Amino acid sequence: MQEHPGEPLDHVARIQAEWARERPDLDVRPQAVIGRLHRLGALLTEQLCAVYRRHGLGEGEFDVLAALRRAGEPYERAPGELAAHTMVTTGAMTKRIDRLERDGLVTRRRSAADGRGRVVALTPAGRQLIDQAFTAHMRNERALLDALSPEEAGQLESLLTTWLARVEPPRPGD
Repeated sequence: MQEHPGEPLDHVARIQAEWARERPDLDVRPQAVIGRLHRLGALLTEQLCAVYRRHGLGEGEFDVLAALRRAGEPYERAPGELAAHTMVTTGAMTKRIDRLERDGLVTRRRSAADGRGRVVALTPAGRQLIDQAFTAHMRNERALLDALSPEEAGQLESLLTTWLARVEPPRPGD
């Protein structure tokens, strides 16, 4: 189970050993990858969210501001487009936009192209905040990734890209 003989068992390897003892009829090897990815995902999310909090944002608010900033001038998108770019429901998106609007980071207005539609746009304060938060976010991601060598990071990126392409359903329009 543990791929490095002589090293102490990590949390996942201990769980695998217990299951292998209790259910020798099952192949528990998938836990070696899935369990570690799950634990790593939780640890990474914790580290990423710490940076967002330092900027007064939750993960969802950061995602909305980032999606608006990535849109380019004039930094606006329709709420449905924002939901698609952040992979949340439109109901959850409305709550995020409400908070960001209350904090003066975005505005909502009627669409010039479609009077029935709405558009969400970054305010100057929102743009300044997301630029600062994103700079800190990239520094944080670099520090987290620096636990791997450049070669290891490249191999991991390639493997994850391949695996994700095989597992993730295609998005509409892809």
